[in-house]
Amino acid sequence: MQEEIDIWLVGNTGLRNPNRIQEGFMIFANSAFVGNLRGRENEIGFMKLLNEKGIIQNEDGKDESGSHARKWRLMFAKNGFIYPQMKKKDGAQEELGELDSITPFGQSFLKADTYPAVQECYLRAMSVEQYAMPDGKHFFSPLRWILAIMLELEKRTGSSEISRIEFALWGHTTNPSYNLEQVVDNILDLRKRRKEAPANRPFDKAEIAKRGENYSKKDDNFLDYSDMNMRYLRISGVLQRKGRGLVIVPIKHMLAERLAKSSASSKPLMEQYKQLCNGAPLPTDNVDVAKILLEDLSKQMKERHIVFDMSDLPLTTPIEINIARQRLENILAQTDEVQYANDQCNQWKEIADYMSLLIKGGGKLVYDEDNAIEIPKDETPAYLEWVLWRATLAIDHLINKPYEVRGFRLDSDFLPVSAAGGGKGDLYCEFDDFLILNEVTMSTSSRQEAMEGEPVRRHVSDAVIQYNKPVYGMFIAVKIDTNTAETFRHGIWYAKGDVKQRLDIVPLTLAQFQKYFVSMFRANQAKPENIRDLILKCKMRRDILDAPAWKQYISVAVEEKIEELLSGKTVLLDNDIPMVSAGAVVHHIGFGDGQVVALTASFPEHSKIIQFPYLKGVPDEITFYPDGKTLLHEIFGEGTISSYKIVFKRYIMDLPYPSEFLDGMMSID
Repeated sequence: MQEEIDIWLVGNTGLRNPNRIQEGFMIFANSAFVGNLRGRENEIGFMKLLNEKGIIQNEDGKDESGSHARKWRLMFAKNGFIYPQMKKKDGAQEELGELDSITPFGQSFLKADTYPAVQECYLRAMSVEQYAMPDGKHFFSPLRWILAIMLELEKRTGSSEISRIEFALWGHTTNPSYNLEQVVDNILDLRKRRKEAPANRPFDKAEIAKRGENYSKKDDNFLDYSDMNMRYLRISGVLQRKGRGLVIVPIKHMLAERLAKSSASSKPLMEQYKQLCNGAPLPTDNVDVAKILLEDLSKQMKERHIVFDMSDLPLTTPIEINIARQRLENILAQTDEVQYANDQCNQWKEIADYMSLLIKGGGKLVYDEDNAIEIPKDETPAYLEWVLWRATLAIDHLINKPYEVRGFRLDSDFLPVSAAGGGKGDLYCEFDDFLILNEVTMSTSSRQEAMEGEPVRRHVSDAVIQYNKPVYGMFIAVKIDTNTAETFRHGIWYAKGDVKQRLDIVPLTLAQFQKYFVSMFRANQAKPENIRDLILKCKMRRDILDAPAWKQYISVAVEEKIEELLSGKTVLLDNDIPMVSAGAVVHHIGFGDGQVVALTASFPEHSKIIQFPYLKGVPDEITFYPDGKTLLHEIFGEGTISSYKIVFKRYIMDLPYPSEFLDGMMSID
């Protein structure tokens, strides 16, 4: 009988996204729970604090035991950000540090203000050999062990790639007590038999069941834990996604070689923890190794014909050399992002699928056993910004760089790390003749207007002042609250010096945008002008409609624009009848300039023809229909506009509507 299988966990299934840890740790560092994070009362208190700050979403009554807090505490300790709890057999707590208080390495983690700096912190933490071996005497690092496996795979096959099922069965189920060559033998045997199998899904299921005969827990853990473990391993910056598996990052290959280790450490756990809590050394801390890695990166960039300059940087200490390397890595990342952006027009179907997941509130879509997309439910805000960013890249013709469009951070797989911070708009999409500022939210309640109404208008106002071209705002949410629509319908903002601005901000549901986005690609008409034209059409009726009717009109306008895209014809529909807003200034070929002061409507049900004042706004007793010519009176019911009274310089006259407005004799400013 084979040895009992165990699955090691780099992360925690209750905290699947390591990118959230720094946010939560910053909350912790400024709270009363530092050094005081145990006991039910404190655990529940910290959990509530994380919930209040929007770090977690704890539904009422879902978790009243504080288990969330324990999971966060575990990850803080496992990465050396707080002092972990020592068992008596491993040493005295006093020798290490005060339980649950912030370590020197934790202070460094708090200061990590760039994503590469955050990745380096995780890399240092994961390099520490603190995971117990089956013999109870030795310790290993899962990252170092996985790198050893992948490098052996590369040695034999030419590629370091390890697939999801390979990782699930022979990656996180093994450790340095296994023979490295035999582990890779098993992976290659699995790979060969899987390639020959008639279908992957039943094959994988059978393999998991067979390996699970020596595993005492649920077979589902093989894949579930592998997804979580691989996500944590990727945040080290040394590994990246390949399909649903892993591959070594090319520019980090030499570093991976230095880190890989297939044997366990005999150092006591106390010594490992001290190293962890003070910041474990990396090969790059050595000046000679740092120089070798920099030279290797320079060579790779020259081979790709990427221009760079390090002549202004001193290269005498490891810190200086690593700063130079990070500069080159940033240039390389930006170059890769431009290439990624150029490919998005070919990924529009996947982008639309991501939108479908967001509309459902997150989830997973599996294309096949080796390809799937997923949006964790607690990461939907970040993914909404990311998906709209990808959609903009797919439409193309941007004059600003892809990394200038977004305000959020990306990981090495071009996935979102977190949502953009406050203080500026979400996506600045600049084209030759105009700019579209995209603002997004996952909020759907009446709080949507309170959270988004002011900042969205302020951001659009700032852009109007900054850019010497028309600026349009597009607000996208899964559901548009009517109060939000009312705020953007008016679109009024007072800039510095009490300068009044009328902003063009159109609210669209994600489903409306998705449908229009897909139609543009199906009609081979994916260009920014079509987005601008949609915004212009949607704002046409805002002055004569109240918010519910404007939302209805926008829905109709989107469908009409889709019909135009797919048919290739521009049809004069009801919504194209000129809109006449209250107090509108008109120009008549014969009578000159004039201003609308009243409207006349007929009400067949009551045989009434009534004239209403229409200089300042719509009378309270009247509601316009989205078509712009039909209205509803509180007493007389449904009516139709027959004429508008216009005051010219020498004449006051009633002009028939819509005929007089369609014959080319008159225009509306």
